[in-house]
This record gives sequence, C-alpha cells and structure tokens, in this order.
Amino acid sequence: MAADLTGFKVDLTNCDREPIHILGNIQPFGFLVAVGTDWLIARVSANVEQFTGKTADELLGQPLTALFTEGGIHNIRNRVAMLRGPDAVERLYGQKLVDGREPFDVAMHFAGDSTIVIEAEPWSEDVGEAAGMVRTLVTRLSQADGLTAFIRESARLVRAITGFDRVMVYRFDDEGSGEVVAESLTPGIESFLGQHYPASDIPQQARKLYLRNVFRIIADVDSVPVPIVPQVDINGQVLDQSLSLLRAVSPIHIEYLKNMGVSASLSISIIVGGKLWGLFACHHYRARLPNLAMRTAAELFGQMFSLMLESRERAETAEYEARARTATDRMMAAVAQDDYLLKNAEWLGEVVFDTIPSDGVAVFVDGAMSLHGLTPNAEQFRKLVSVLNTGSQGEVFATDSIQTILADAAAYAEIAAGMIAIPLSRRPRDYVVLFRSEQMRSVRWGGNPEKAVEVGPLGDRLTPRKSFEIWSQLVKGRSLPFTQSERRVAEALRIGMLEVLIRLADSAGEERQRANERQELLIAELNHRVRNILALIRGLVSQTRDGTVGIEDFVANLDSRVQALARAHEQVTRDRWGPAKLRDLIETEANAFLTEKRTKLKTDGPNVLVHPAAFTALALVFHELITNAVKYGALSDSGEVSVCWRVDEDGSLLIDWAESGGPPVTPPSRRGFGTTVIEQTIPHDLGGDAELRYQLGGLSAHFCVPSRHVAGVGPDEAGNAVREAGAVDGKPLAGRVVMLVEDSLIIALDGEDVLRSLGAEDVKLASNVRSALQLLDEAKLDLAVLDYNLGAENSESIAEALKNRGIPFLFATGYGSGLDAARYAKVPIVTKPYGRGEIATAVRELDGAG
Repeated sequence: MAADLTGFKVDLTNCDREPIHILGNIQPFGFLVAVGTDWLIARVSANVEQFTGKTADELLGQPLTALFTEGGIHNIRNRVAMLRGPDAVERLYGQKLVDGREPFDVAMHFAGDSTIVIEAEPWSEDVGEAAGMVRTLVTRLSQADGLTAFIRESARLVRAITGFDRVMVYRFDDEGSGEVVAESLTPGIESFLGQHYPASDIPQQARKLYLRNVFRIIADVDSVPVPIVPQVDINGQVLDQSLSLLRAVSPIHIEYLKNMGVSASLSISIIVGGKLWGLFACHHYRARLPNLAMRTAAELFGQMFSLMLESRERAETAEYEARARTATDRMMAAVAQDDYLLKNAEWLGEVVFDTIPSDGVAVFVDGAMSLHGLTPNAEQFRKLVSVLNTGSQGEVFATDSIQTILADAAAYAEIAAGMIAIPLSRRPRDYVVLFRSEQMRSVRWGGNPEKAVEVGPLGDRLTPRKSFEIWSQLVKGRSLPFTQSERRVAEALRIGMLEVLIRLADSAGEERQRANERQELLIAELNHRVRNILALIRGLVSQTRDGTVGIEDFVANLDSRVQALARAHEQVTRDRWGPAKLRDLIETEANAFLTEKRTKLKTDGPNVLVHPAAFTALALVFHELITNAVKYGALSDSGEVSVCWRVDEDGSLLIDWAESGGPPVTPPSRRGFGTTVIEQTIPHDLGGDAELRYQLGGLSAHFCVPSRHVAGVGPDEAGNAVREAGAVDGKPLAGRVVMLVEDSLIIALDGEDVLRSLGAEDVKLASNVRSALQLLDEAKLDLAVLDYNLGAENSESIAEALKNRGIPFLFATGYGSGLDAARYAKVPIVTKPYGRGEIATAVRELDGAG
C-alpha cells in the first residue's frame, strides 16, 4: 500500500528524523551480546552461531557462562567495572572467549543504566605496531609549523594509520556546511580539496552521535546487516546502539556512499571546546576493515589531534586578543582625555581598523552621525540604526550579510555587505558600527547542494543525490565573517568606551556589572573546558592501574607523559632514535618550566649519552622532579637545585638531585602519581635504583641507571646540534620528480621529507612492485629510490624497468647484502636509517656517473 503523502512534507529534515541509533542491526564482521546487571543474556546478534557455534535460541535467557569461558568473563567484568560516564567504552584484545575458537577483540559499554553491550570480532594481530605508529605520528604532527601545515599533515598521518584511499579533514562552518580543508589521497584518486558540502549531508542526529561516539567504521557497504534478537525486549524497548562499534548503517547513508562509489568509510570526530569542529572523513573504494587495535589507535590519534588543535587555536586567539587589548587600552586612554574623539569616525577608523579589520566605520551618538571609509550614506545608516534598535540591548551584533536583516541594504552591499555593531549605551541607543565590503567568491560544492525531492527505492523520503560533480555557486552580498575573537574584542571595546563616557556614568556602572558577570561566566566556561581536557587525560592515565600490556598501556603512557616525552622524542629523533645527551634532557625540561629562576638549577657532569628507552624514562622522572620543585620545593621559594651525575666503574649512570634553601620538607602523607613515577620508573622500567630522602632542608634523591642503558661518554660539546652524515650543498634534487618505493609507511614518510628537503619537486610513493610499475607508466620520473626488500618480494623487477627506460635510481635499504653486486655495481646503495647527507651523496654519485 502506498504511503499517503497528503499533508506530509518531504524535505531536508527527513534525514534528521531517521532513528540511526536504534536500527536493530549490526555489521557482520563481528557479533553482539547484551546482558543485564545479572549477567543473563538478554539479546544476541543473529550471527552469533557463526562465531561461537551456539544459536541465539540456545543462549537467550542463559547466564553468560553458557557462551564465554570463565577467564574471558572475568576479564570482561573487570573492564566493565572501569567504565566511567555514559559514553565510556572499554576494549580488550586477543581474548580467549569461546573454547575451541580463535581469540577475539572485545569492546564493552553500557546502553542505558542496566544493559551491558559486549561486541566481539576476530583478533587479527598484536597491538604493538599500532601503539608504536601512533606515538611516532603524534611526534611528527607536533613538529608541523603553522595551523595550515598542522591540519594538512594530520590528513596524511590518518591515512598512514588507516590505509584508506582518501582521507579528508572536513571542517564545519557556523551554518553546519562543511569544507574539505585538507586531503591525502592514493595516487590516481580524484581530489575533493576545497569542495563544500551542505549541512543536510550530515543529519542532526548523526552530528550528535559524532560527539558521543567519536569513531565510526563502515567496513563494506554491500554487506548484509545482521539483526539483533530479539528486536524488542519484554518491556517493548529496542537496544540503544549509540556507542556500538558494530552498529549497522542507515539505508539512506548506504545509498549516499554507493552514489559516491565508496565501498568502505571511516570517520573520526574532531571535537574542540566540546563542539564538533569537523571530521576526519575516510573513503575506500574496496571493502576495508582495519583491526580493532588499529581502529583504537586511529581514534586515539584523533583525540590527540583535537587537543593539539584546540591548543594551537587557543594560542593564536590569545596572541590576537593580546594585541587587540593593547590597542584598545591605548584608544581608551586617548578617549578618556578627550571624549570628543569617540564621535570622530575618522579617528576611530584609524585606531580600530588594525584591531578589527574593516573597510568603513560609522558613529551614531546623541542623534548625530559621523562616517568614514566605505559605509552607507547618512540616510541609509539612520535606517540601519533603527533596525539595530529593535534588537537586544547592550549586545554586540555581527553579520556578514546586512540585507538578511534589512532588505534595502542590498543597494549598498558592494561597499558595505557585513557589519559589527558596538552599542555604546542602552538609553539613548548609540553605536559604533564597523563595515566590511562585499567579498564576492565562488563556492565549489561537491554536487548541487539543493537535493531534489523524489521518491527513492527505499520509500517516500528524500533520496540522496547521485551526482557529485563540481557545482559552483557565486556568493554575492556577503562580506568576510567576523570571527569569535573579533567579536570578543568588539565586546571589550564596547565595555571600554562605556567606561570613559562621563555623561553615561550611571549606565556605565550597570554595564560594568554586566561585564563582570560575563567575565565570570567566561572564566567559568574556560575552567570547565580546561577541567574537561584534564579529565580526559586523567581518564586515560588511569588505565595504568590495570597493568594490561597492549594499546591501553600505550594510551595511558602517551596521554600522561605527552608534554615531557614529546620534548624527549624531539631530542632522540634528531639522531634517528639514537643515544641522546643527558645534559640536553635536563636543560630542555628546565627551560620548559623555569624562567627567571633558570639560574637556580645547577648542573654538573660529563657528556653522558643515554639510549632512547632510558632517555624517555628519565625525561618523565626529571619532568616530575622539576615540576614538584617549582610547585612545592626549593624553586617555589628562593632556593636552589643541584643536579650532578657521573659514570661509575661498571658503566652505570649515577644521578644526584639535591634541593636547598626552599620551604621545610616533610614526607608526603600519600603517594601520588608524580611521587610514584619518581620512585618507581627507573627501578621498574630500567632495572635500576631510586632513593628519595625527605630532609627538612630540602628533597634529595639518588638514582642509578644500569650500564646497559648508557651509550657512553662523549667529548664536551656546546649546544645540542645534530651531526648529519655528509655536507649538503644546495638542492641537488631541485626540479626533479622522484619515486620512493618503501613498504614501511613511517620510513616512507621520513624519506619523502628528506627528498623534498633536497629540492625534489614531487615525490611519488609506492609500497610494492605493482604500484611502482604503475607509477612508472603514469608519471614522468627523474629518479627513483628503492627499498630492496619489500616483504614477500624485492625491487629488482622495478630496478630492471628503470634501467631499461634510462631512469637513474639508487637503493636505500637495510638489506644491501642481498643485492646482486655484479648486476648493480654502479648503483649507489644507502643503508637505513638514512638522512639528507647520505641521499645527497648518492645523488651526486649518480649525477657524476651520468
């Protein structure tokens, strides 16, 4: 029977009303079990027999012991006990759940107050590689210079983790539409960079889920969903799958992906300040399912990226607002001396334009007006003031399109399309208004943003569009929008100008009170956001308590030590993860926390080189020692800290820390995280000794690092310069297109950076023989760098193809001895790990031979 469409409006909100969190199905790559707090099985997915050998009818109503082993249940119960908050998810890897079956990776969460959802999928590999990859990539990301490069690099690194064909960084604007601001692609894939997508492409309920469940995988759009049994429980309730890893996909979204030609999809939410800033949107053109460990690693990377992005944006905002406050203070000081300046639009424009970039300024005070720059005329401005008077009192108002509030403004949109209005009083309504001229631009949409209403194959609803060809739209009548930072500066201007208007003293007093309330609200909001970030990090750090070896240990280690270890990693990676100087470690940590008290920390000892594993452990210990000294110890007062070290007869490193001249010291009443790190890191991680003495005159500590962690003692050197192998003159690869064949993505990314630093115009990456030969056919290459051993194959066939085409190449490999010396006698061989000097030397050798 056809649906009756009478009185039913089919529009873009149809998608918003689809209940995507209670679909009642899962994707078939795993199975689901739901139990109550009594641990009786209440629901299972229909495919449970495929994975466990037991049918749904056998299991429903039975205790969980009817399905899982005692050991598996014990581990699951322990993890469930660790769930904190309504959106928490815990994971286990390689669990022996069912006798006679292979291990499973498991995820657990609460659905409501009394239902525990357990999802399992076949275990495929150890989690160590995933943990190491994220650690390395986060370190690389932290080194990106500038926000644009930071975002662009993040897309590249997410593709490194996930292996998807396309990774886009998708940023939402204030209206919910998205723009692809960065992208990383497999060669030959069409670019979507710079394209916009309408807000309706991501329904509202999906956006809410992105805030709760930050990671989403769709492994195969052609897979058949598996129903949950029973669909409705005895109370008539369906299972809430908001946090489900296996949750099936909305038919509308499946149709949307198929229209794009996408076979698998993955998304990671980017959350900044508690709001959905954007997404990592990943597409693959074949079915793809990274294992749970790799997906967890990608999720962690996304969370770390969000925190780092928020930090960078906050730093940029703080810098701008500090400059603006300085300019505002100068302006207020001038107005306080001569309040007539407040009515002088020309003077205001000269002062304010540097603070809030604008093209014109208009002032309306006591019925009189002053105009300067690109503004409406006097009559037009008076009408605009009348419209502003209908709005909220005492609030800054900003818009990038004045004609949306005043249709007559279309007549002067070319010179004044947008404005920010700063009210100077409540009675009478006086204003300073800054105008921006029209910024006519072409917006490239990924398909026509206006979806056609049609009856689709899945019923009477809005059908996802089938065309994603570039659809350009010329945007007119709008200016560049005013940012939140500019609005805050405008608010500061408003408050400052009120304070110097003597004739409005009473009103200014009221406004100051309102400003103080707003400031308290802002401080409370800032405190709330900071606490949220700290709570997230603390939640991850708490995982250290469970002692599980796997991704959780890495997560806790990375999040609790991210700042100290990031600095340590920067030092050890200068020598490509080789021994680093102990003195540099201490100096770096001291510089991070000490300013004018820097001279209060004295160091003395030889130039000891420490292996990377010990270096990172020592970084955390010194991080805790220095921060404790700054907060509670000698450096919190007028005291000093002495750090001395030496190497004893058997090569062990002995370190002495001594504080003096600070406040009296007493032993702590409890062992906090920092104390635990200081006392146990060296004994536990390095097999050494640590002794703390809480003396009245100051804390002292003695540490012994075993000789196996000490690389030796080098000659005394100034600074921390990194020695490169071979001098590099100029850009030996300038203007060349280079193919890099390397099966390890991390090494390939490093190699690409080396080649680009030597002047390469473009670097084409290939991970195997097939993709390399394909690149050879498609691209014009000037040089190739080949890893000899490519897993199950080697690069000799690539070398022969290059040789036949007359394209010079070199081998960069750790497997040089496997090469046919006679066949490749004239081919340079660079041994891993390599740097700029080694590659430059090999290139010069090739150029000389040519």
